[in-house]
Amino acid sequence: MESLSEEWVKNNIIDPANELVVLSKIIPWQKIIDKLVCYYNAEKGAIGTPLRTVIALFILSKLRILSDRKIICEVKENRYMQYFCNVPDKYLAFFMHHSNLSKLRKRFGVEGMEVIDFIIFNLLRIAGVIKNDAMLIDSSVLSNNIIYPTDIGLIFKAFEKMKQFARRFQISIWWDDQEVKQLWREYNLNRKETEINEILFEFIMILSDALRKFEKIVQSLKGCGKKGEKAQTLLDLLTLLHDQNEQKLAGERHIPDRIVSLDEPDARPIVKGKKYPKCEFGTTLELSFNRQGFMVTMENFIGKPNDTTLWKKTTELFQEKMGYSLKAGYFSRICYFFL
Repeated sequence: MESLSEEWVKNNIIDPANELVVLSKIIPWQKIIDKLVCYYNAEKGAIGTPLRTVIALFILSKLRILSDRKIICEVKENRYMQYFCNVPDKYLAFFMHHSNLSKLRKRFGVEGMEVIDFIIFNLLRIAGVIKNDAMLIDSSVLSNNIIYPTDIGLIFKAFEKMKQFARRFQISIWWDDQEVKQLWREYNLNRKETEINEILFEFIMILSDALRKFEKIVQSLKGCGKKGEKAQTLLDLLTLLHDQNEQKLAGERHIPDRIVSLDEPDARPIVKGKKYPKCEFGTTLELSFNRQGFMVTMENFIGKPNDTTLWKKTTELFQEKMGYSLKAGYFSRICYFFL
């Protein structure tokens, strides 16, 4: 299974106490490989990179908090990473393309990725590296790189999304695109509040008619596999946006799960309580750690942070993974970090 020769190791691995050298020796590679082999079959085929290397890349990217593209670059430049990932020099330049890591995550799914996490986590817990005598929770806001949303801006974006769909399927645009562009120019040139409401109403009327025709197009794509599913997802998202705009016109001020971005639909407005602007747009991430700093659980939540509700669910996940019943006295501290 190991591709690196003793001579290569002797010439390149100077520090035997290096973290990656130690981890490489204690991780039960074959046990993890045996659990993941079932995700390969003759129909889907297999990538040229050995599964041993793929598993190491997933572990290393999480350990060093690196993107797929960055982890591949780092391995090509770092001998200890090459040792950990079992990549010989003759394959180093082309051992894997970063996009394959994303494809493999989809192939393994949540269950497959949890196999790696579960085996390694239990190994470290049995060895006493991970101890369950304390819990630390970080609740963080993950900012989304989106343009500050406006109702008309989102509707104009909706037409752009449908235009991309039409180009992909080589379908003629089924609404008056010139009318949409003219309204968009008028909105940007004159932003008086009374006139904006009139323009918004006109935009909603055009979108309403366009969505009715779009629905028929999507129905005709049923049975087209992933393309049909993506079209239905887009239709559902744009329909939700349209319904929320109608609620606003009807006078609703607090609309649940208000869409603020069509590119990042999970993003929500989150009040910062700090300097201008008073809110940002993002998603909530809650992490739990043990006393040694090992991340035990990670949960991604949609919307404004509400730590009184997040606490219970994260605590239950912590207890389940640690196999340990936490008591009030065992919680060391709670830290909240807001961007």
